[in-house]
Amino acid sequence: MRYRADQVGSLLRPPQLIEARTAYMEGRLDQDALRAVEDQAILDILEEQRQSGIEVFTDGEYRRYNFYSDLVDAVDGFVTTDEVPLLWRGGNPAHSPGRVVGAKLQQKRRLTEHEVPFLKAHAPWPIKVTVPTANQLLRSYQVGVTDQFYPTRADLAQELVGIVRRELEALIADGVPYIQIDAPGYTALVDQEGRERLRQSGVDPDQALDEAIGADNATVAGLKQEGVTIALHLCRGTSRSRWLSEGSYEPIAEKLFNGLHVDRLLLEYDSERAGGFEPLRFMPRDKEVVLGLITTKEGQLEAEGDLLRRIDEAARYVEMERLAISPQCGFASAMLGNLLSMDDQRRKLELVSDVARKAWG
Repeated sequence: MRYRADQVGSLLRPPQLIEARTAYMEGRLDQDALRAVEDQAILDILEEQRQSGIEVFTDGEYRRYNFYSDLVDAVDGFVTTDEVPLLWRGGNPAHSPGRVVGAKLQQKRRLTEHEVPFLKAHAPWPIKVTVPTANQLLRSYQVGVTDQFYPTRADLAQELVGIVRRELEALIADGVPYIQIDAPGYTALVDQEGRERLRQSGVDPDQALDEAIGADNATVAGLKQEGVTIALHLCRGTSRSRWLSEGSYEPIAEKLFNGLHVDRLLLEYDSERAGGFEPLRFMPRDKEVVLGLITTKEGQLEAEGDLLRRIDEAARYVEMERLAISPQCGFASAMLGNLLSMDDQRRKLELVSDVARKAWG
């Protein structure tokens, strides 16, 4: 099935859900009470998605603290380190607790076993479930700590790939038709400042690209089957409407677009930070491309005519039949989402749906 009006996955949390999760994290609310608040919030956001006309339904990642906490929460072995600065752009500097692999990883449950049954039971069809790439957690490798348990980064990568792969296998067995791997790290390799920071840390950016593609391909190898879409999402980071990376896909496009063994790529294209559509000339004919033309970083609504013109521009490089449209990223990659309102979010999802109907019928 081709999904023309797509979305990335995470949605703004309503205030009551933020309050409940905060209370749970502080030990003031038990898990059953948190689940009850999550359930109602998911029912509400599913209805909002239905009314918007969007073609793909998610639970908004409402049962997670952030887009990759499903993995961290399901696996023992991650330890929290001192807060580390994140080089966010477009807003105030931020600090975040660092996570380091400080023990042999022990998976205690499936990543999404507490998410999928409720979503399947209550969502209109089709549903999408997101999982983080193994590469997202590979940054938790710290020499002097992690190497006591995993001598090399490749050893940790193999462990993480196995964890994510088993989840994909389980989601396919669950009958989930659309699985998305979130892989924001690739865009650090299009950013000249990011590439230089990697070199200064002793990492060759081109080798890092090869290793990341290899890990994602090992995660999905042999899993393709009729009726299941496996997609990968790239963005330049999003937190409180800030971003991490800037730059065209050009430095990585040929190797990445041809090298990744997925069905569909969701690409950020909402601002000049992403460059033009020219890198899409490297997109092979066996992949679909979701154009992330609608920003989740601000509430101002894009003009339909501008979006339709941009789709036509992209169609110079990838045929219309292999294109779709979505917001450029999630609205809330972490519990505290971007700086726009729930009403802004609703209008953005409606815009995705309206433009998709006009572009593809």
